[in-house]
Amino acid sequence: MASSSLLLSILVLISCLMIKNVFSNDINDNVSWTQSPHHAPSYQPVAAPAPHHHHHHHSKVASPPMAHAPAKAPVHAPVHSPTKAPVHPPSSLPAPVASPIPARKLVAVQGVVYCKACKYKGVDTLLGATPLQGAEVMLTCNNTKYPLRVKGTTDKNGYFFIKPVKTLTTYGSHTCRVSLLTSPMATCNAPTNLHAGVKGSLLVPGKNPPLSTPDAKPLPYEVFNVGPFAFEPSSKTPCAH
Repeated sequence: MASSSLLLSILVLISCLMIKNVFSNDINDNVSWTQSPHHAPSYQPVAAPAPHHHHHHHSKVASPPMAHAPAKAPVHAPVHSPTKAPVHPPSSLPAPVASPIPARKLVAVQGVVYCKACKYKGVDTLLGATPLQGAEVMLTCNNTKYPLRVKGTTDKNGYFFIKPVKTLTTYGSHTCRVSLLTSPMATCNAPTNLHAGVKGSLLVPGKNPPLSTPDAKPLPYEVFNVGPFAFEPSSKTPCAH
């Protein structure tokens, strides 16, 4: 009976010790959660930057300059020449319009022959010259198909007119020349080369005389001009003072 009581007392004592240990651990845990740590941080926490609000105002908010911000050169986009649209040639070219061929006409030649003043012998001038009547000129055309030589004689005004010839038309006028032939005056019979009177003057297209009446028909030929030509006293002829 005594041993049973001793055993029960031991069990009760063990139970009490166990309960005490449990409560002691709970108290320690509560203290560790409620007390602040022994070593607080030695620096203050950095505050977060304040958010930037966009306001619709005309004034600008100055921002602090960046320290040591490298300046970069602006980058320009490459400039390219504008692309031209390809030029396409027309698919079909218009047919060239042929110019009308001028009508072929006969050729007449006119000009004047003078006698130079004796004091101007050897000088290409007509100062003091007088018309020479009865002088002869020669029209020569070197057309291989129809070679032509026609004479003309001056009137009292020194004027000559060579009538049209059926074998000479405007198509062959460029092959013709007119030159001095003879003079009726013994004191003025030396031909001069004034206006190619000796070598031969080319035919120059002239103007046809105006129509006498509105109903008159135009001339059936073209008038060409040469000269004026001149004879002069020979070197053996003395000039009167």
